[in-house]
Amino acid sequence: MLAISTGKVAQIILMGHEMGRAEGELRGLVEALNEDEQAELVAIMWVGRGSFEAEDFAEALATARAEATTPTADYLIGTPHFADHLESGLSELGVDPTDAEGDLL
Repeated sequence: MLAISTGKVAQIILMGHEMGRAEGELRGLVEALNEDEQAELVAIMWVGRGSFEAEDFAEALATARAEATTPTADYLIGTPHFADHLESGLSELGVDPTDAEGDLL
């Protein structure tokens, strides 16, 4: 379903919760993603914050691709509670983020 692995999203979520010490790592991870993965990350976050419904994920993804003018890492870091929104977005899309996060700990 998703081009980005749940494991990568889980890593970004965990780093997002540790912004004080993980911002550089988070930026590196997001910048290493390809364009499709970055767009999906933004679309997942939008679903999680309620900007789009899960069934409108394709529309969220198309919007993320069309409106990508800011580097994705900057956009995410500049969005309050982005890690929480990513967790919610995965849940809305039927993916259990705690399983992937548990694998990383």
